[in-house]
Amino acid sequence: MGTQGPRGDSAELEELLGEIPDGVWQYLALGVALLVAVALLGQSLAFGVAALAVLLAAVTVVSAVEIVDAYDKEALTVFGEYRELLEPGVHLIPPFVSRTYAFDMRTQTIDVPSQSAITRDNSPVTADAVVYIKVMDAKKAFLEVDDYKNAVSNLAQTTLRAVIGDMELDDTLSQRELINDRINEELDEPTDEWGIRVEAVEVREVSPSQEVQRAMEQQTGAERRRRAMILEAQGERRSAVEQAEGDKQSNIIRAQGEKQSQILEAQGDAISTVLRARS
Repeated sequence: MGTQGPRGDSAELEELLGEIPDGVWQYLALGVALLVAVALLGQSLAFGVAALAVLLAAVTVVSAVEIVDAYDKEALTVFGEYRELLEPGVHLIPPFVSRTYAFDMRTQTIDVPSQSAITRDNSPVTADAVVYIKVMDAKKAFLEVDDYKNAVSNLAQTTLRAVIGDMELDDTLSQRELINDRINEELDEPTDEWGIRVEAVEVREVSPSQEVQRAMEQQTGAERRRRAMILEAQGERRSAVEQAEGDKQSNIIRAQGEKQSQILEAQGDAISTVLRARS
């Protein structure tokens, strides 16, 4: 089995040094500055060593104590190797060589930026959304994916375009809940492998292109005019029917009046004839 060359050893050393928290380097720089200051001030070496020991003790305590918030969990690595998941509370960790990565266990929102897509009937649209997620397994979220928020956002973007591309334009505008459900369903399996649960997806806006919008506005205007013409025609028809009905009733009343007048006139003539005969 071959031995590693100087370049491989150097790379391993750089990786190892990279795992040391930045704060440790700052404290070490402060310690060196303290020794230089002691030398410049003419203090004894013993004083400088004592001051450095106090500083080192303080740095050790600070580096060894980790406080995890009530709504977080933290992944702990030592020399770059995953060790355990820290629950909320106070923990003692190996100083100087440890790093922690916090995971918010509350529901989080991820904005999906506006995406351009082509519907099944070749209409260009833009759409954006928001995804509600929750970290269910912080260990998986740490080990299985580099940046779970960015991963969910990228997956949601491609899924949003794919879902819209499988629908007609009218459906994308009228069936928002269907789009939400389909995206949620598509995100479930891959995000579950990352320890993430997608709680909800909300498509905020689906906008056709300006050309399509103008065509839709023209169609809407034409539909309004058509309905207005229908209503106007119905009104005229109703008015004509009412007018005809009114004329009919007037004619009936006039005929009845004339008939009654004729009856009364005939009765009058008959009475006059009877009176003349008696006289």
